[in-house]
Amino acid sequence: MAQQQANDALAQEFVQFAVGAGVLRFGEFKTKAGRLSPYFFNAGGFDDGAKLGRVAGFYARRLLAAQQDGLEFDMLFGPAYKGITLAAAVVIELARLGRNVPFAYNRKEAKDHGEGGTLVGAPLAGRVVIIDDVVSAGTSVRESIAMITAAKATPVGVAIALDRQEKSAENGVDLPFSAVQYITAELGLEVCAVATLADLLHYLSVTSDATLAPHRHAVSAYRARYGV
Repeated sequence: MAQQQANDALAQEFVQFAVGAGVLRFGEFKTKAGRLSPYFFNAGGFDDGAKLGRVAGFYARRLLAAQQDGLEFDMLFGPAYKGITLAAAVVIELARLGRNVPFAYNRKEAKDHGEGGTLVGAPLAGRVVIIDDVVSAGTSVRESIAMITAAKATPVGVAIALDRQEKSAENGVDLPFSAVQYITAELGLEVCAVATLADLLHYLSVTSDATLAPHRHAVSAYRARYGV
């Protein structure tokens, strides 16, 4: 699948929306790897109908474009917890755009009554795309792959909102690849990102919002240090 360019129109529209919605913020934030990041992406900020509908539209449009590039899929899977809401919203938007597919998600704890088990929604079958917000270590993706393959379905891709394009870390040591690169090379899945760190930097370089200009240097320096 071809990667979008750093001035990709859909990505630029998404970054502008995420900044305006307060989901993409600038300052000093500690990452899971213990790094001090000059920006923070929090998908929990898609906290009303309008914002959730907009972000679902971005995912759906990116997935349909990826499908044209060869990513064939039959259903979506949303890992608990953020992936559940995202997957539900994205299938609604895909249906609105003419591509009606089923979806499923998991519980963190197995239910011991009713239908039981940890999986909810449509039966996992065929080619499955995992929907998540970002990936940092790939743990959630590996867990999702295990559930999908256990159900005799085939994981084929991961759709995320933002690819941070930075090195993974293990026990405080930087690795020479990102989580997305690991998913692609080692797990064999396509990764479909609405936007990337390169897209964010491009946006910061062309935006007319003077309040954002000071953050470009910090984000650029962070990428120079930790980027892949």
